[in-house]
Amino acid sequence: MSAGLVTAPLDADDGNPGRVLQATLDALRAGRRAALAVVLETEGSTYTRAGTVVLFTDEGHVGWLSGGCLEPEIERRAMQAVDQAALDWMEIDTRDDDALFSANAVGCRGLQRIVLIPLAALEGVGGVLACWLRGNGTLTLQLEAEGRLGWRCEDSEVAGSLHSLPLEWGGTRAQWQIQWRAAPSVVMLGAGPEATPLLPLLRGLGWRVQLVEPRERWRERLSGGCSLGASAFAGQRPALPGHEVGATAVLWHAPLPDAVLVMHHNFELDREALEQLADLPIPFIGLLGPRRRRDDLFKVLPPQACASLSPRLRSPVGLALGGRGPEAIALSIAAQLQAWRHAAAGLS
Repeated sequence: MSAGLVTAPLDADDGNPGRVLQATLDALRAGRRAALAVVLETEGSTYTRAGTVVLFTDEGHVGWLSGGCLEPEIERRAMQAVDQAALDWMEIDTRDDDALFSANAVGCRGLQRIVLIPLAALEGVGGVLACWLRGNGTLTLQLEAEGRLGWRCEDSEVAGSLHSLPLEWGGTRAQWQIQWRAAPSVVMLGAGPEATPLLPLLRGLGWRVQLVEPRERWRERLSGGCSLGASAFAGQRPALPGHEVGATAVLWHAPLPDAVLVMHHNFELDREALEQLADLPIPFIGLLGPRRRRDDLFKVLPPQACASLSPRLRSPVGLALGGRGPEAIALSIAAQLQAWRHAAAGLS
């Protein structure tokens, strides 16, 4: 194996695999011809990294392995793998100087090694994918060049063997393990103007998002402004044992979200939310509004709540990217959450 190749096991938490894996589950349930392409190793400059997944069906593909130049050939091979009920292995090497100087290069100069997995050939995969899509822990794929493979998420597991075509590359490595952690979760408290652009932006980045809005007219305004889906709103959440809250408060359950955004545009609702959040070990709490709003809220919150909130509270929430209005604010909040998720120095 070349020194620059990514090694396994790999924790692949970049990008948004949830969109591809949801499409994969939908294709399985619909009985469509489908294969999942999984990037196993990369070297040099590539559009993807190891752990990237793309679904190929006879209706097209979901996700990308390149800027569009490689997909037609990969799709052809993926459909062959489906027809043969066999694992297929592709090595895509775009480091060739001859291609560069003959104007045939695809843009990136790197190497990708990919497996094509026909989904219908391994019964029970859908249940494992559904487990991960519900946010239940880490999804693991274990794979061997001889054709043995297994999917696991929490207590849901399926394993078996498929016919395997020969590897397109040499070397001694014949086993891989890739892990996709549960997608990060965020609860948005309040359906203000920023929620309309922020909801699809965060979901597109791979966050699991729940919006909690107790005011009916605010829910109606938001639902009329964008496509949300049936689970976009929640009035209340099951309470944690022993945690008492007010009649209009959000009720929290375990597991708690990774982040909460307090954005009611209402001082009393924000105060109530912050007082609850002070007792909960949620690492990222964002408060919409200027710094003066935080100062005013801290004047009426109990001192112990202020002490608990201060190390975790981003106020005003969002990076200083410039611009005004809901769209600019939504972009700044999404950027800060992404920076925090990936521990970008000085940005979270």
